[in-house]
Amino acid sequence: MEGKNKTMDFREGGQWLYSMIGPEGEESSCLVDFKTIVTNKSFTAEDYFVDENGNDNPDFPHMHWTNEFSETGTGTKMEVKITFANEADLEKILEMGFEEGFKSALGNLDELLAK
Repeated sequence: MEGKNKTMDFREGGQWLYSMIGPEGEESSCLVDFKTIVTNKSFTAEDYFVDENGNDNPDFPHMHWTNEFSETGTGTKMEVKITFANEADLEKILEMGFEEGFKSALGNLDELLAK
């Protein structure tokens, strides 16, 4: 799944509006609300699907992200923790292909960092 950035304001209280483009060209927009940012250490955010006007789409669950970074002997380790309000929300996101999409995005990151 490809994606494209529309806008990003990476600060506490800021937002990131982006789109994901599926294999058949279908586009889904999402909004990330940045909750906390500790420079060079971590950030937390809430990620959710939005309609064409940027309004929360209640048909899809919210995902709560915690991203932590730590120094290693060879670079930086990133740990990602994603939580949901309930198990049904997790199951819905998995049914939508989140696992495959996330793995693909991480593969893209590996490719970018190798350059």
